[in-house]
Amino acid sequence: MIELNNPERSQWDKLTQRPSLPSEDLENKVKDILETVRQRGDAALIEYALQFDHVTLEKLQVTNEEIHLAIDSIEYTLKNAIKLAKENIHAFHNSQKEEEKIIKTRPGVSCWRKSIAIEKVGIYIPGGTAPLFSTVLMLGIPAKIAGCKEIIICTPPNSQGQVHPAILYTANLLGIEKIYKVGGAQAIAAMSFGTETIPSVSKLFGPGNQYVTKAKKLALNHGLAIDMPAGPSEVLVIADGTSNSDFIAADLLSQAEHGTDSQVILLSTNDDITRKTLMAIKSQTINLPRRSIVEKALESSYAITFDDINSCIDFSNLYAPEHLIIASDNADDYVDKIINAGSVFLGNYSCESAGDYASGTNHTLPTSGYAKQYSGTSLDSFIKKITFQKISKTGLENIGSAIEVMAEAEGLMAHKNAVSIRLKS
Repeated sequence: MIELNNPERSQWDKLTQRPSLPSEDLENKVKDILETVRQRGDAALIEYALQFDHVTLEKLQVTNEEIHLAIDSIEYTLKNAIKLAKENIHAFHNSQKEEEKIIKTRPGVSCWRKSIAIEKVGIYIPGGTAPLFSTVLMLGIPAKIAGCKEIIICTPPNSQGQVHPAILYTANLLGIEKIYKVGGAQAIAAMSFGTETIPSVSKLFGPGNQYVTKAKKLALNHGLAIDMPAGPSEVLVIADGTSNSDFIAADLLSQAEHGTDSQVILLSTNDDITRKTLMAIKSQTINLPRRSIVEKALESSYAITFDDINSCIDFSNLYAPEHLIIASDNADDYVDKIINAGSVFLGNYSCESAGDYASGTNHTLPTSGYAKQYSGTSLDSFIKKITFQKISKTGLENIGSAIEVMAEAEGLMAHKNAVSIRLKS
């Protein structure tokens, strides 16, 4: 990690820039994939599976037999862990249902808003170096609670043409039946345009690499909605003299192992905690299976010491992290000062991986500074809200003259007449 001590505020903008993997002409490559899938459908997907996943597929959809074999192969302890996480995630997201309220803005004028599920949603589940079956829970559960009529999953197969069994088990647990062996930008294309096998959807969900992220952004140009621009994972930890350096190191490494373009940030007011954390990172990294990925991610990560906690919070709000951990016994004191973050973890025992798996909150969160304007995934992500109004004769008499005056002032006389003709009647 790059160590810094009290950097000037003029440097902060540069320090909050995210690393990115080099890619020549990324947008044009992804555009070509999208257009090829749009034109050639399943045939293009099968060719891309051979090119990118090194597998020859006979069928794109996962069969019932494959699902049952996957269920049988999952260990009892993992099944129980997934079920526990499912219960907590369901409880948290189910609580987000809103009661329909009718507001009378004037006598005879009633307005309300109704939540309607998005009918068709597509979920992308990364399945490469880390098959994220936990993301099936995070996206599938609120989609089910919302009442989405059609939920499909696309996820890349391995070199044997198989989807990771934990992904299939989790999808089956939620009652999601349409699962397809398609990864990368081509999966986003398939869900955007539809193919002979894969239906098109109205909104796309799920994290992915820079090709998936770019494909989702380009899908916006074709009438699709997306959850958020979700790029490489990141965590920022704020520490003080009450922090535990071993805990902090473990949290930083838990995000660094996501990918070489992940970034982790430590902000501390205590030199001793910073030093001990960096030592703990070295000792904990040695035994990690994904050590090479971690070490690469740490090359573009920072350990920054500030004189005071307010500077740490100001830097964090500018960075707008996907995950923010306030590793302090006094974490509750700083809650009201946090304005930009995807998900916040308070105290020394609130590890980020709890939110990734089983605390109940959603782990599909805005990255790359998008927490300044985006929220993490929630029940609201899977619904649209339609406003209704009902106006009686008395109600129109109460607001009609105001409408007439405003419409005339804008030069929209037909708007005015829609009121006037009713009032005269």
